[in-house]
Amino acid sequence: PRGMPRTTAPAPTRITVDGQDVEIRRSARRTRSVQARFEDGVVVVLAPATLSAREETRIVEDLVRKMLRKSRSQRNDDTLMRRAVALSRRFVPGAPEPASVRWVSNMTTRWASCSPGDASIRLSDAMVGMPDYVVDAVLLHEVTHLLERGHGPRFQEIVRRYPEHERAQAFLAGASFGARRAAPAPSASLDDDLGEEEGDVADPTREP
Repeated sequence: PRGMPRTTAPAPTRITVDGQDVEIRRSARRTRSVQARFEDGVVVVLAPATLSAREETRIVEDLVRKMLRKSRSQRNDDTLMRRAVALSRRFVPGAPEPASVRWVSNMTTRWASCSPGDASIRLSDAMVGMPDYVVDAVLLHEVTHLLERGHGPRFQEIVRRYPEHERAQAFLAGASFGARRAAPAPSASLDDDLGEEEGDVADPTREP
């Protein structure tokens, strides 16, 4: 109603818990519960505006550590390997299967990379918490490089066999845009992902 003062939500704050970026969003509408979720590699905590600083620190740290333990159990390289092999057999029959597929924490300019020479694939752990269809689209992109090194028509035809291809590309583009507003983020494009043996070590000064 006219004449009543407007209330604005406090600006989000950023902290780090055990190396994990955390954004705390406070809301006057939230009275008791505290919730957390992954958003593009960042843990977003939704908390009441009335929560004291002392309570907030304790609750947020406990909640984030529980999430990290859960995400690390899900971030299993063996599971990632099985998913990559299944995608290869379904969408790229006849292609060489990957020799290794693993998460890495030192990739800052790309979502993933592939070294066809030793059939190794690496995914940035910035993708932890992203939807399965996004991770699978990236995995398919990389396993296709074991058959097609470039990004030509044949390559594009294969990766577009995945039903969620366009949706996954849109998600990654949005993730890159949102993350760049706060810090450097991997390129929205997957078209710069071929590496050599050192392909999982990204040069942050390199143009994507």
